[in-house]
Formats: sequence, C-alpha cells, structure tokens
Amino acid sequence: MLKVPLDILPEDATDRHRALRDYFCDKDAEALRNGDGWELKLFWPGGEERHVDPKLEEGLRLWGGIGLNQMPMAQRRSGRVLRALYDTWTLHSWSEWFRGTDHASGETLTILHIDDHRDLGSPRLFRRSGRWVDSITGAVFEFDDPASVRSAIESGAVGMGSFLTPVLHRFPEADVRQLGQAPKVTGTTDYRVELTTEPDCMLEPGAERPAVKLHTGVEGTGPRRYRITDDPARWVEDVRPGPVLLHIDMDYFNNRYDGDGDWRERAEVLDPELNKVLVEIDRVTATLRDSGIVSQIGDAVVAFSPGFFPAELWEPADRKLQEGLEELYG
Repeated sequence: MLKVPLDILPEDATDRHRALRDYFCDKDAEALRNGDGWELKLFWPGGEERHVDPKLEEGLRLWGGIGLNQMPMAQRRSGRVLRALYDTWTLHSWSEWFRGTDHASGETLTILHIDDHRDLGSPRLFRRSGRWVDSITGAVFEFDDPASVRSAIESGAVGMGSFLTPVLHRFPEADVRQLGQAPKVTGTTDYRVELTTEPDCMLEPGAERPAVKLHTGVEGTGPRRYRITDDPARWVEDVRPGPVLLHIDMDYFNNRYDGDGDWRERAEVLDPELNKVLVEIDRVTATLRDSGIVSQIGDAVVAFSPGFFPAELWEPADRKLQEGLEELYG
C-alpha cells in the first residue's frame, strides 16, 4: 500500500480526485485517510464513466469482448508488428527488440512516431544511485530488461504519454520524427533534445524523475533531434542507415475524443470521416514503402488508443494498415 502525508493531497474530494488523476494518469487511485497520511489504492479503471467513447464495446468485440479494466493489457503480435490497445506497450516491444538484436551502439537509432501527441511526459520512475526504480513497486527499471519494463507498465509507473521518455534516456543519440495533423501540428519544426529530470510531487517530493525538454532554434534532423511535421515527405527525409523503430498511434488518423469527457465542446477537433481516414492511411504507408525504410524497421507498434481513436473505426483502419504495411505483418 502506498502512503503519502496528509498535506500532499487536498482535503476536498473533488480536488483530491483531480490531483490523483493528474499524477497517475492511466490508473485510478483511491485515497483513504489513515492517521497522519493517505493510503493509496491503485487499479485499472473499469467503470463506464471513465471511458468517453460510447461505441467502445463495439471495438472491444474485436478483442474477444474483453472488459474495460482488461484493456491496458491487451496486445497481439503479428511478425514485426505488435498491436495493442494502449501505446504504453511500445516501450516493452522495443525493449524486447533490443534484447534480441545486434544493434551497434555507434549506429543512429531512428524513431518514427505517428501520433497526435508527443508522449514525452515524465514517467513515475525515481533515480536511485544512478539507476531508475519503479516508484510504485520499488523494483529496478532497465530498458534492456523487458521483464522490468513490463513490471513498470503493469504497476502504472510508465504509462501512455510518458513511454517515449525512457527510450530517449537509453538512446540519447536517437533521431526522432513525429508525424502529426492539424489542428495540433501545422508545418515542420525541428528541436534539439535535452535529457533532464524533474522533481516528483507526490510519492516522494523532490525525487528525480526522467524528463525530456525540446528546444527550438535548430534546423535539420539527426542525433539528439526531434522533428514534428505534418508532411510525410519531410517526416522520412534523410533517414540514416541503421535500425528504425515505428510507432503508430491511431489517433493520428482521428482523435475525436482526445481522452476528454467534454469532447463535444471542443472548437477544433481531428475527426475526419472513415473514407478520409483510409485515404490518409494509404498516403502514410505509401510514403514508408516508397522511401525504402520498411526494410529497416526492426519493430513496429500500432496502438488503437481507446478514448482517443473512435472504436467504430478500429476494424476497417486496422485492415487498411495491414494492407499498406504487409511486409511488416508477415
């Protein structure tokens, strides 16, 4: 059982719930007052009120009709592609790839990131004597050890929105390219990557957690760079020889909900109809094939992102993606 001092969490139940949601993100947390502190119980959310997509059960039928609280663990492997509901499993899949590869340390690792989000949040990992540990279980976290990565995902120490940060800390020379769409991404911007830390604010205030900062004022791609673009041609230009890792969050193609219960009130939303989604999948996969990069891809992860990418689009979009990247699914 996790425990934090009384002054860490608000007395007001609504404010306390909001603070816990902000901190733990994917997992729900229940705080019970016990003496001079709060005891925290973590669990995967299973209530319908936590999930904003009204057609979610339609999509889950394709995954064997699993329950809402089973979504975080759902995944399937086909060749070089892992399909998962939560994109956190990208970290584990890439860890397994690294364990089984002969990747040379001198090679530039290229990460192709198709997503409506950067996923560069700070995971709930603490620095201890030069190593990262899971703040929830206390176990050592190492990218090179897939079992430790799986454990951190299952505990909630690493989650959606923060899975890319440990990868960059493990591969500081990585060349990252993110492909996005309007309204969030319009044009091309290059950044310099700074690997840093930020202080924890709840389980151990002040403890160092891994973080990434992006700085403008640079041009071009390469080691320690992060390009965000809405142009598929600029996304894959000048990719160097060496291994490529691909992440496809399906909310790049449609992010109607964006995890927001008030999605109907948003003025700007990425919500194209199905035929436009399929056309965009064709455009992106054709770019990958025509660039010759597909043969360099060591591992790919496709995340369906419940509560972001509409569930009624999962089946046709998945089928179209497999057609476009058949070589990876073989």
